[in-house]
Amino acid sequence: MKTDALGKPPVPSISRLLTVAAALALAACAHRQPRVPYDRAGGVETFDAAWRIVHESYFDTAFGGVDWRALRDSLRPGAERARNLTELRGVVETMLDRLGRSHLMLIPRELSDSADRTGEVLRGSVGMDVRLLGERMVVTRVDSGGPAARAGVRPGWILVTVGRDRVEAIVRRARARPSIFRVETEAWGSVAGRLLAPPDSTVEVGLLDAADRPVRLRLVSVVSPGEPVRLGGLPTVFLRFEKERRAGPGGASVGVLRFNAWMAPIMRQLDAAVDSFRTMDGIVLDLRGNTGGLGAMISGVAGHFLERRDTLGLMRTRQTTLAIAANPRLVDTGARPVRPIAGPVAVLVDEVSASASEAFAGGMRALGRVRVFGQRSMGAVLGARWDRLPNGDQLYHAVMAFDIHGTSLEGTGVVPDEPVAVTREDLLAGRDPVLEAAIRWIATQRRGAR
Repeated sequence: MKTDALGKPPVPSISRLLTVAAALALAACAHRQPRVPYDRAGGVETFDAAWRIVHESYFDTAFGGVDWRALRDSLRPGAERARNLTELRGVVETMLDRLGRSHLMLIPRELSDSADRTGEVLRGSVGMDVRLLGERMVVTRVDSGGPAARAGVRPGWILVTVGRDRVEAIVRRARARPSIFRVETEAWGSVAGRLLAPPDSTVEVGLLDAADRPVRLRLVSVVSPGEPVRLGGLPTVFLRFEKERRAGPGGASVGVLRFNAWMAPIMRQLDAAVDSFRTMDGIVLDLRGNTGGLGAMISGVAGHFLERRDTLGLMRTRQTTLAIAANPRLVDTGARPVRPIAGPVAVLVDEVSASASEAFAGGMRALGRVRVFGQRSMGAVLGARWDRLPNGDQLYHAVMAFDIHGTSLEGTGVVPDEPVAVTREDLLAGRDPVLEAAIRWIATQRRGAR
C-alpha cells in the first residue's frame, strides 16, 4: 500500500494545503491547466471511482456519521451535469469535504503528468512566509538571497495585499467559514497559496514596513530553495534542513535542528547533525511550519532519543493496527557504537505543524521524553495513500487513524506544554521567543542535573 504521512479540513481552501504542503501547487498552476475536450461519461466514471475508493478504504466504516451512499446519490447528478474538469473536480471535492477530515484531496493530473514528462517545476517561491498574528498577516520568515529579501522585505512587515486580494478580506472570510481549524491556520493556507507562483512569474504584494509605511512590490518567483523530492503522485517537495549551535543561560550549549518535511533524504542530514550534537546540553527540534511527510520516519528520529522500542502511537486501518515504535540508534553515522541521547529535548510547533510533525511531538511528549513549546499544532493527523482516477487525477485519501493511548490529535492538535506567542515586535527586533523559551528550559535542566 502506498502510504505517506499523517494530515484534515472540510473546506477546499485548506484541504489543498496539507501533506507536505504539496497541494499549494494547485493554486499556483491552476491558470496553466490546458484546455482539453471534456468527456462527460469519463467524468461520471471518475466520480464513481473516487466514491468507491473511499467507500472501500476509509478507516472509519461509519464515515463519521455521514451517510456515504446517500451522499453519492445526492452529488452524482452534479457529476453528470459537469461541463468541464473544473466543475467535475468541484463535485468530487465537495464529496470529500463532507467527511471533515484531513488527507482527502484531488491532485490534478496536470501536476504529475507535466513533471513526469518534462521535469518542469510548476511551483516557485517569492522567498517569504507569513502567519496571522492577531488581526494582521505578518511576515515571519524571509529567505536569505530570495526575491523578497532582495526587495528589502524583513520579518515583521505586514502583508496587506496579494495580487488584487486584500489580506484583511481573506482573513474575514476565513473567520466566517465553518472549519475544524483555527482561523490562524485557515488564513495562512489561503494567503500562502497566493504567494506561490510558477518560476519567472510575478506576484504583486502590498506591505507595511517596520514604520508602517506602505510598500508595493513586484516579486518574481524563483525555483523553491532546497532539494527537490517527489513522492508517488504528489507534486515536487523542496526539502530544507538547517542546524545551528546556540548558547543558553549559564553557558548551556544547545543544538537546533530545523526541517520542513518528513522525507527520506532528510535522514542523512539529521543523523549527522545529531551525532555532531552528542556532547551538547540539549537539542531543539524546530517543527514550526513542517506540514508532515513520511510517517515511517518517526521511528528513526525518535530512536535518537529513546533507548527502548517504546510506542509513540497506533495507526489503525479497518483491518489492522500498526504500532509506531522507536528504533533506538545504537551506532552513529560512522558505524561506531553509541547510545541514544539522554539529555533534554525540546520540540517547537505552530499552527502550520501537521501530520508526522504532530505524531512525533505528541507521541514523544506522551512518553515524557520531550517538552513542547509554541502554539497549538494544526490537528491534521491521519495516514493516507493515493490512487489514480480514470481521468488521470490522483485521489489522495485517508486510510489510517492515528491515536496516542486512545486519544486522537485529529482536529485538536498538540497543545504545547509551554505556550509561547510571537509578536510583530519580536520579529522586527530579530527575536524568536519560542526558541528562546526552549533554550532557557534546557539550561534549567542542565543546572538541575548537577
